[in-house]
Amino acid sequence: FDAEVAHDSFLSGEEENGIITKNIKNEINGNWISAPNSIHEARLKAKAKRRLRKTSSRDSGRGDSFSENGDPSRGTNGTAPPTSPKSKLLDRKSRAGKGRGLPKKGGAGGKGVWGPPGEVYDLEEVDVKDPNYDEAQENCVYETVVPPLEEGAFEKTLTPIVQEYFEHGDTNEVAELLGELNLGSMSSGVPMLAVSLALEAKASHRELTSRLLTDLCGRVLSRSDVESSFDKLLRELPDLVLDTPGAPQLVGQFIARAVKDQILSKSYLDGYKGRVDCVHARAALDRAAVLLKMGLGGLRIDNLWGTGGGQRPVTQLVREMTLLLKEYLLSGDNKEAERCLRELEVPHFHHEFVYEAMVMVLESKGEKTFKMVLQLLKFLWVSSIITVDQMRRGYERVYMDIAEINIDVPRAYFILEQFVDKSFSAGFICEKLRDLCPSRGRKRFVSEGDGGRFKLESY
Repeated sequence: FDAEVAHDSFLSGEEENGIITKNIKNEINGNWISAPNSIHEARLKAKAKRRLRKTSSRDSGRGDSFSENGDPSRGTNGTAPPTSPKSKLLDRKSRAGKGRGLPKKGGAGGKGVWGPPGEVYDLEEVDVKDPNYDEAQENCVYETVVPPLEEGAFEKTLTPIVQEYFEHGDTNEVAELLGELNLGSMSSGVPMLAVSLALEAKASHRELTSRLLTDLCGRVLSRSDVESSFDKLLRELPDLVLDTPGAPQLVGQFIARAVKDQILSKSYLDGYKGRVDCVHARAALDRAAVLLKMGLGGLRIDNLWGTGGGQRPVTQLVREMTLLLKEYLLSGDNKEAERCLRELEVPHFHHEFVYEAMVMVLESKGEKTFKMVLQLLKFLWVSSIITVDQMRRGYERVYMDIAEINIDVPRAYFILEQFVDKSFSAGFICEKLRDLCPSRGRKRFVSEGDGGRFKLESY
């Protein structure tokens, strides 16, 4: 009996190893199985446990659980709880298991986004219960404050504006620029500065200045500002005469024009009667009084400065150039003729002056006109008043019209050839322009063998 027990208790090494191996095969992932047929069920349980460990904390908090056989349990409503696969862990779409899968907040979330597309923000109402609420700020009105212009920067700021206005002539632009400045009490200095700059400028610029003062009065300036400005001009006339000798007469014309445009009262001149000690101020007031009396007699004071340059009709310019030439033939003053031609302010129309001068030479009968016009053209050429292009165009126009001029002046071709040769000798036309001068053809009989026919031949 003891031998049998010993035989049963002490097994051989092979048998013991076989038993251990069999037990190991019947245990999978810590689960004991009763028979080899239940290995598949053990594997399903292990797989379910692994899935449970991999789910997110959000999904695990929804009450997901697994039954003993590894099947996921249903919710209270009988629906299967949503899962969160690893491929969708970083997905920004909602994982609540409801909705259409659209982005969070309707696309209004994210960095630098102020709301969904198309959203319009209304005025935010002030919260009275806000600890930062201040009752004094509820009725505040915020405006842009422009600091007043300093006296030292007044002339430096306004001078470019007025000089630019002389180029474009737009009074509305000047009014807008002045409206952006806080002139304050220095607004009366605007007319004075504009008139001071116009005294040294052309007649057309003085006309623009008169228009500027008229348009600014009532918008940027008041009538009291204009009156105080002219008062300062009359007091500073002794200094203005040093730079502009004709300043008293010009200031008087500005005063007369201002009274005519109703930006100065008609009693302005009466206030200075018997109270003026300065000679220059008295001359300016006398000039204004004379012009106003002439205005009552029919003089157009609104056209006192004339019309500038190219704004005048062509017929008027031709008439003024003809009068200029006639006056020069009587006086012989080259500098006066140059000054008058400058004041016309039509450098693009100087070819008309050359044309009229040459026609006057062709129609004259003596040599005096020939020499004086030749001398004048040379003087204007040297002083660069008449350019190369304008001189050439004037000569070419005479070349084109010489046939018609010859009808009234039989010797026109001969005089023109002489004048062109002298002009080339004086050096203010080129050789090419001289060679373009037309010559009149003459009729002559040839030999008797031609049968009495005649030919045209140039000189």
